[in-house]
Amino acid sequence: MALEDAKRQVDHAFTREELKGNSFENTYGGAVSFLRRRYTKDLSGVDVAVTGVPFDQSVTNRPGTRLGPRAIREASCLQPYDPPWGWGGYDPMQDLAIADYGDLAFDYARVAEFPDALTAHIRTILEAGAASVALGGDHYISFPILKAYAEVFGPMSLLHFDAHTDTWADDDMDRIDHGTMFYKAVKAGCIDPARSVQIGIRTYNPDTLGIPIIDAREVHENPVADTVAKVRRILGDAPVYLSFDIDALDPAFAPGTGTPVWGGLASWQAAAILRDLAGIDLRGGDVVEVSPPFDTTGATAVAGAHVATEMLCLIGQARSKGL
Repeated sequence: MALEDAKRQVDHAFTREELKGNSFENTYGGAVSFLRRRYTKDLSGVDVAVTGVPFDQSVTNRPGTRLGPRAIREASCLQPYDPPWGWGGYDPMQDLAIADYGDLAFDYARVAEFPDALTAHIRTILEAGAASVALGGDHYISFPILKAYAEVFGPMSLLHFDAHTDTWADDDMDRIDHGTMFYKAVKAGCIDPARSVQIGIRTYNPDTLGIPIIDAREVHENPVADTVAKVRRILGDAPVYLSFDIDALDPAFAPGTGTPVWGGLASWQAAAILRDLAGIDLRGGDVVEVSPPFDTTGATAVAGAHVATEMLCLIGQARSKGL
């Protein structure tokens, strides 16, 4: 059946009629959307809206993440044929009504207007009853997104994969910086530090605002089950927002990023942790800092696409439990 479908399917980003179901069009052809989901601004009946945020005006080192959403979508074309590996046959493409909501539109020359535009964009998704999965873009985007989530759910538990804590002190709320946005999110009451956790950290910060940290070395030296158990104890049953900076992975696995740091997680470690966290109350997430100009093999975009798909699985698992 899949072979017959592959012979006649093309441009599912525009031609597919249902929000659910797998796609079998050729990986190397056709219009590109995330997992070949339908591009639409109609959120009726949508469970999850995948949206791109092509913003990189707040980076401290190498730019290029504005091209991340496009690259992640293209890389995702490898995945819509079958259920994701490691989920026991669970298939978010069959279970969830997933739409590609396109990218946030904003004026690149009016940077100060960007945060409110993004908050409003995500607010629209949440008001429709859908969860959001955002494809960045640099990591600043998490703060405006979290503002929208906190409006609906109150302070979120942040599940954060990264090489950096991104909690460096910055009390100027008008500054747009991809290294200080979680400091601001804590100060603004968007996240609950005690019920949040950061995984893969391997850069120094003298004040992490009380957010528990599982650094990269701890992940390497202990079984995955230990990391997962610790994360579950911290998160409890609170509503969770997952932010995955691709530089949580070692540069050997994800070289295409702005601030690479050696000693990071292996792809298999990140995948195993995410899969074993099935059942947490995940309400939405983002994958950020994929910078295609430095991604010579495309491996970083492939990793980003897989992370976003794992997020869909976690959201689907939570929704199936009525969370």
